Amino acid sequence: MTMKDNLIAPSILSADFARLGEEVDNVLIAGADMVHFDVMDNHYVPNLTIGPLVCEALRKHGVTAPIDVHLMIRPVDRIIPDFAAAGASYITFHPEGSEHVDRTLQLIRDQGCKAGLVFNPATPLTHLQYVMDKVDMVLLMSVNPGFGGQSFLPSALDKLRQVRQLIDESGQDIRLEIDGGVKVDNIGAIHAAGADTFVAGSAIFGAAQAQDPNDYDSVISALREELAGSAH
Repeated sequence: MTMKDNLIAPSILSADFARLGEEVDNVLIAGADMVHFDVMDNHYVPNLTIGPLVCEALRKHGVTAPIDVHLMIRPVDRIIPDFAAAGASYITFHPEGSEHVDRTLQLIRDQGCKAGLVFNPATPLTHLQYVMDKVDMVLLMSVNPGFGGQSFLPSALDKLRQVRQLIDESGQDIRLEIDGGVKVDNIGAIHAAGADTFVAGSAIFGAAQAQDPNDYDSVISALREELAGSAH
């Protein structure tokens, strides 16, 4: 099988929000590929984060890299056009957040964005069965959503293998993303299980507590080295 390029997507949930534009600039300069943008509503998940205005602000700041918006909210349809207008590249959502998953996926694409479904650790993959032709990304949570800094759940590896098989059998152009507890010491195994897009928050931003961009360089380089050393 032909694998996609591996993409590293730092989660700004772990960034210093007082210096967000600078933080995002620095991780992109250090070699990150995408910006992972965690949206929480204190309803679907027990936390409250950021909305379309912050996404728009990053674009106005000059960020041109893809912005990967992960909606941990319910309901999702109302806010999707706002994020599309604010500059989102991907918009992913949880099936529990939509009354009509097929319609929501189409809404995202109609707004000019790439669409994705997100599966929590205990959420079955059955929602994928009839919408593979409308999905550009599948995001598997390897922690329970709501907070950064959690430990990777090993059960996610088997789920990754299942989704990788579904994607390969579908023949569709779909990214397989993992989010939660991704670090230098486990990214190789995660890649070997089938992931091609890797969200890392505390592993990247936490490594730069000294506010030295070179720290981003070292951790992103270490992640890349582990990816290069692993294979499907």
